[in-house]
Amino acid sequence: MASSTVRPGAEDRPPEDHLTRRLLESAATLAYDPATEVDWDTPLDKDFHGASPEWSTLYGTAYWGELTEEQRKELTRQEAASVASTGIWFEMILQQMVLRDVYAKDPTSADVQWALTEIAEECRHSIMFARGAQKLGAPPYRPHRLAVELGRAFKTLAFGEAAYAAILVAEEVLDVMQRDWMRDERVVPFVRTINNIHVVEESRHMKFARAETRKHLSGAGPVRRRINALVIAIASYVIVTSMVNKDVYANAGLDGKRALGEAKANEHHKSMMRSSCSGLMEFLASARLLTKPALAFYKRAHLI
Repeated sequence: MASSTVRPGAEDRPPEDHLTRRLLESAATLAYDPATEVDWDTPLDKDFHGASPEWSTLYGTAYWGELTEEQRKELTRQEAASVASTGIWFEMILQQMVLRDVYAKDPTSADVQWALTEIAEECRHSIMFARGAQKLGAPPYRPHRLAVELGRAFKTLAFGEAAYAAILVAEEVLDVMQRDWMRDERVVPFVRTINNIHVVEESRHMKFARAETRKHLSGAGPVRRRINALVIAIASYVIVTSMVNKDVYANAGLDGKRALGEAKANEHHKSMMRSSCSGLMEFLASARLLTKPALAFYKRAHLI
């Protein structure tokens, strides 16, 4: 008679268990400690940009053409700090949603242990982004009050595919930006290190978010799918439109009103956002989450 204590073999495990075990193995072998990996001690070198200039909200505008190189570098530093601050805000939302999802599940399972590992990585990322924004000489940028309150409601109420697909949107948009920044020698070295750490570790988070989105959608009916498609799209719109705070222009020494107007009309930046999200939109389409109401919000956010 077989012992009841024998663990199931690898072939008996569900597919998601195989994924989370691989993610745990990856985290054990390829993880970073930002406290020691990032050069926090060297003073900020203002000869560098804070992000690739092509990702600036003013790049390609008439105003950009009038700026000195020093002004452009200061603007990209402020914009990079704003993106980092938005990342902290959403990572706090993410951590709460993931923790709530595994709250009553088996803590010995690979799924729960991976979720806790992801939360630990996100905590380190938030501290890393905060220190990075501070070193860039930026104030604490926060989303506007409505976005904060919508985020408060979303982290409390969102579950299943709505939570994980929204997590995926935020991570994918940041991932494409940061892949450019981390390779760009015009960007200040410590920011490139931060971006590299985030890209490597977020690749695991994105795999998990995609798998969880598919898993939850497998049992979703048409009404639930349509409702959550719209919820995900609205959350995506709020996240993306909160990435660059309107105060970055005045803090970079620019005419805030003019800069904001030109940024909103900047077709180059809209094109950059759309091209960065092509893979994400393909995934959402494959999951049948690009309904007509959802598409309206993605278009308003220039993600499609």
